[in-house]
Amino acid sequence: MLIVVDILNFIPGYNTNIFLAGREPAFIMLLSFVLTYIITRGYTRIARHTGWGSASFGGVHTHHMVFGLVLAFSAGALLFAFTPPQGPFYLLLAAVFGCGAALVLDEFALIFHLQDVYWEQEGRKSVDAVVLAIVIGSILLLRITPFGTTYDEAATGIAIGVAINLPIVIIAGLKGKIFFALVGIFIPPISIIAAIRIAEPDSIWAHRFYKNNGNKIIKSKKRYDSYEKKWRSKKEQVWDLIGGKTGRPNINK
Repeated sequence: MLIVVDILNFIPGYNTNIFLAGREPAFIMLLSFVLTYIITRGYTRIARHTGWGSASFGGVHTHHMVFGLVLAFSAGALLFAFTPPQGPFYLLLAAVFGCGAALVLDEFALIFHLQDVYWEQEGRKSVDAVVLAIVIGSILLLRITPFGTTYDEAATGIAIGVAINLPIVIIAGLKGKIFFALVGIFIPPISIIAAIRIAEPDSIWAHRFYKNNGNKIIKSKKRYDSYEKKWRSKKEQVWDLIGGKTGRPNINK
């Protein structure tokens, strides 16, 4: 039995574009993700200047990704166990999953490096992961299907679409263009452009296929050096706004 929720119908256009379009669970998941990230990162930014404490059990500091893992896994397990119809419980699971995912990805860099690099330059990977998650979450909200396929497409058509587009996505990833490769899963032209363009100098593709001091590696280094000079500082300013500046200030207690 379908339970009508339409939880945010006071928002103009919500009923038509979100609820009636069947996008409410994806919207609630994305909204929960964004709000949780803003609150969590906001707290940690304030805490590192004020010396506020964080959760610990048995004297051991507990990172918030631990709580995120519990929430995300619990939401997934409950969804598979009960397969609830779209209604309050379904939306609750979507919100819990979004919250858990945000807590995990906010500390993605710690998982990647297996050490506390939250406020170090390496910690920027967490901001990269969060931005990528929001982009993919928005794509899912728009119901753009992977590899250019459609929901009602026959199995043969889906297989052909995957067979054509998956190698292109892999090539884009091997060329060091991870963001464009992942987004290209849903929007193939993006991964096609990334796969055609020259690889990043430190990528697997460059190490495997570009000769040392060859024209391609020289061209690659020149292009990405130009990118670093022109865009790196601008990107850092945006990432400072999203995740805070790197470095740990001295706190006088």
